[in-house]
Amino acid sequence: MTRDEQGRSGGPPAPLAIDVEALHKRFGDHEAVCGLSFGVRAGEVVGFLGPNGAGKTTVMRILTGFLPATDGTARIAGHDVFSDATAARRAIGYLPETPPLYPEMTPAAYVDFVARLKDVPRAKRREAVDRALERCGLLGVRRREIRQLSKGYRQRVGLAQAIVHDPQVLVLDEPTVGLDPIQIREIRALIRDLAASGNQTVILSTHILPEVEAICQRVILIGRGRKILDQPLAELTTGGVSLEEVFTRVMTRDASDALEKGAA
Repeated sequence: MTRDEQGRSGGPPAPLAIDVEALHKRFGDHEAVCGLSFGVRAGEVVGFLGPNGAGKTTVMRILTGFLPATDGTARIAGHDVFSDATAARRAIGYLPETPPLYPEMTPAAYVDFVARLKDVPRAKRREAVDRALERCGLLGVRRREIRQLSKGYRQRVGLAQAIVHDPQVLVLDEPTVGLDPIQIREIRALIRDLAASGNQTVILSTHILPEVEAICQRVILIGRGRKILDQPLAELTTGGVSLEEVFTRVMTRDASDALEKGAA
């Protein structure tokens, strides 16, 4: 969504929780991200989609400060992710595809550890940890070692550490990958509840299109590191069209355009 579109209602534009401008990332001769620009408003829930190799995870890692951009800027809650990295990281909660958990720790100890890293004040830390464990359905296993938990519960621990400091922005990268159908439903419901609270901006990268249809308000679709589509989900699925149909049509057209350019 452009800044003009955000301001069409007549008032000032809604604040941008995520602001990406002319982003490039090169690995040697390969350009993984090519001039990508988009904004996500505070409180918005956006699905960030694309085929394998499109550059989704690279963008997620740039937003969360794990990779430097080659060119362009990325801001979280107004803070540049590299020149103002500490403030940007305090404003963000990140669940990577494989959460970096310590298996010998308990969920309670691990989430408390992350709360310390995120500078949650000591006076508020226990309350913040208990709230995150409760929201993620972990109170019943809070004192079991993480190694003893199912993958679904480990994903819950990953979500709990992402929200313990009450971040303004949640970045979720393939949050249900490798889970069984019951676990997928549970994690999807948990993310939906987090999004419904309205307190956090969520950007969700996933290959599971029904997940986006169930949770997100808007879709950003990228291919070959470029933005191909940026539109509200309700508009894309008008008339009963599924997101899968839209995805297939758009990506097929993009692949055809790429072949024509290559032939030229």
